[in-house]
Amino acid sequence: MGDDQQYAKRADAEPPASVLAVPPLPDARRPPPGAVKLRARLRGCLRRLDIELAWSAVLGEKSGTDDVHPYSAPGRATNLTNLPDTFIAVAQFDVLRDEGIDFARRLLAANVPVNLHLYARAFHAWDRFAAASALSRSFGQTWHTFLRRNLHD
Repeated sequence: MGDDQQYAKRADAEPPASVLAVPPLPDARRPPPGAVKLRARLRGCLRRLDIELAWSAVLGEKSGTDDVHPYSAPGRATNLTNLPDTFIAVAQFDVLRDEGIDFARRLLAANVPVNLHLYARAFHAWDRFAAASALSRSFGQTWHTFLRRNLHD
């Protein structure tokens, strides 16, 4: 039985109500392939160091190791069948775009309900840099609707 199957069957592993990947972080153990394609166009937007820092904040001392629960790093899981409804938002010019779309495909193949949103002409963290924009307001409304539907019903 794989580690992700063991975690899903552990009695003390409370399944999450939803998975939110906004944007999904790639596996910190290797550089995101999509970043290579966009690197020349988006210099300095999101660096490998930023990804490593984000994973350290989430995983603590387990960051960079294989000893990570799939609920904490679902992109690493090999068996996605038991994951809950998932919300993924990616931007057209985000270095993490391809990883997010690939994760959505893997979830769909495992029959996991996926809400995939690709925001045209947007860049990484557009909702922070342009918080008052129509695109950010639309994203916020879509995300909050997903949260209300999945966490309050």
